[in-house]
Amino acid sequence: MTPNAETALAEDTQAPVGPDGTRVRLRAEGVRLGYGERVVVDDLDLDVLQGTVTAVIGPNGCGKSTLLRALGRLLRPTRGHVLLDGRKIDEMPTKQVATVLGLLPQAPTAPEGLTVGDLVARGRHPHQAWYRQWSGDDEEAVAEALAWTGISDLAERPVDELSGGQRQRAWISMALAQGTDLLLLDEPTTFLDLAHQVEVLELVERLHEERGRTVVMVLHDLNLAARYADRLVAMKAGRIVAQGEPADVITEPLLREVFGLEAKVITDPVAGTPLVVPVGTR
Repeated sequence: MTPNAETALAEDTQAPVGPDGTRVRLRAEGVRLGYGERVVVDDLDLDVLQGTVTAVIGPNGCGKSTLLRALGRLLRPTRGHVLLDGRKIDEMPTKQVATVLGLLPQAPTAPEGLTVGDLVARGRHPHQAWYRQWSGDDEEAVAEALAWTGISDLAERPVDELSGGQRQRAWISMALAQGTDLLLLDEPTTFLDLAHQVEVLELVERLHEERGRTVVMVLHDLNLAARYADRLVAMKAGRIVAQGEPADVITEPLLREVFGLEAKVITDPVAGTPLVVPVGTR
């Protein structure tokens, strides 16, 4: 955990804990979310526990990305609240949130010609102020983030010239330089081939295991979600249908209910996690 995150947690004695005593980093309490008059998510409760990787799954249009936007303070609930370490996230200063929580939107874009090094350096903006400009600590954080994601040799390359997998590594590197210990990823494997999907998710797994990041990500591939997440949250029509460990969520009745999919669930011979073998749709 970063010093900033440790300070934020230490200062907040009201942060809730889950049933097993684990700290709740993000909590959605009875949230209603939508765009204009259209309600997408309604009366939803969710706890994101410290030190977990949570994958949100569900059919297109069920509210997965909308929920992630609310957890990242990009969308304000019309009812209910989102709490970050026990505090209402929409009442916290923007810079304070940005030193604790990082959000990578679906298919992020960078200005034309922006280099990888400059993109990653933007992750240090929350730590800047009129009395504290770019410093050696910032330089070190950027260099470490580039090295940790294996793209130091790409620092001078324009982001728009990278392959899809390299581009995702660059964006994750920016989030790493930001120094947050809570990371939200909206479909980080979109438009990537299978090899690069696995590459990105293995990087997320390392972020969790070696750097202690708490991660929430939206994924479409059920088998990858079951393999790389500790907890799954299954959504349908703006509501949570099931949540828990992958083996408890990925079941044949749930696949039928949530996705309208007839499938067999077997054990992944490599990871030992649930493996969905489709039979067909209803």
